[in-house]
Amino acid sequence: MTKGITYRDVGVDIDRMHKGHKSIGEIISVTHKMLAIGKVTSGFGHYAGLVKLAHETIALHADGVGTKVIVAQMMNKFNTIGIDCIAMNVNDVICVGAQPVAFIDYIALRHPNEWLLQEIARGLVKGAQQSRMAIVGGETAVLRDIIAGDSENAFDLAGMVMGIVRGKPILGKTIKPGDIVLGVESSGLHSNGYTLARKVLLSKYAVDDSADHLVQTVGEELLMPTRIYVRPIIDILKKRIPVQGLANITGGGFTKLPRLNSRVRYVFDNLPAPTGIFKQIQVDGNIDNKEMYRTFNMGVGFCLIAPKASTDDIIGVFGKHKMRCKAVGKIEKGRGEVIARLDGRMETL
Repeated sequence: MTKGITYRDVGVDIDRMHKGHKSIGEIISVTHKMLAIGKVTSGFGHYAGLVKLAHETIALHADGVGTKVIVAQMMNKFNTIGIDCIAMNVNDVICVGAQPVAFIDYIALRHPNEWLLQEIARGLVKGAQQSRMAIVGGETAVLRDIIAGDSENAFDLAGMVMGIVRGKPILGKTIKPGDIVLGVESSGLHSNGYTLARKVLLSKYAVDDSADHLVQTVGEELLMPTRIYVRPIIDILKKRIPVQGLANITGGGFTKLPRLNSRVRYVFDNLPAPTGIFKQIQVDGNIDNKEMYRTFNMGVGFCLIAPKASTDDIIGVFGKHKMRCKAVGKIEKGRGEVIARLDGRMETL
């Protein structure tokens, strides 16, 4: 491996992606005034868009599973990748305080394949069950000239979720210095950073191989389904436990937190050390800590920002759902900086 490999080295530049997202937001914002019915109350830039329709606020989000589909093809195992697709959508839509209600999927195939569609659908159903929502439709397409690979099982998968906001949306505007950042344990890589993870691990190991820091095989660790946080988050909202901000930790690691509120500083002084698959990637890729925490969730799949008085109640709810949650940082005065203690010193991510 190239010494000190980065996400940028394998073709994913987080800073350029952030700039691209901002440009898209500026272009599409003109459509917010085109509605014949309803009103856009929060557009591009948060984890989900919001539209006010009469007495309901609708939350919408779309996402896919990225190059994790390649791992599924290598493993010839497709009955969990649908869980990832559901998770990547619902874990974002709950970040505005919305209850997921309905989902539609889009599956693009290289070849017609009924068995593959059935296996993907089984995972989608499992994810929907965990999210307590309905899959109400979808679309399939055969795109031989677009979907790469010679495998009969080559495909891509994406979806879109609709949620309903009960009460006021949680958009992060009330985040203030003194609030606590709570982190909830992830189930592994989730569905992000796979371009770098595959470059590092699959250039050295086969999917059936074991590795020093892994409990399962390399392939099994890479294909571990993304954890779904819907039930504990909705419980917290129903109990009216005060929460100022919610963040799904996905591509770009912790660098997306300022989308909640760019008028404060996010200080992570208690993040977990790299273990498991994160440690394996770091060791085999010779990747420095800063790059790891800018790319992967590093064992923290979801963050809640809340007043200090709420922390015990929030941790208790996650405990009832058998998920570990702890304080990983705090909010200070600032202008959108994200700072983490790495190797004993504070660094800007």
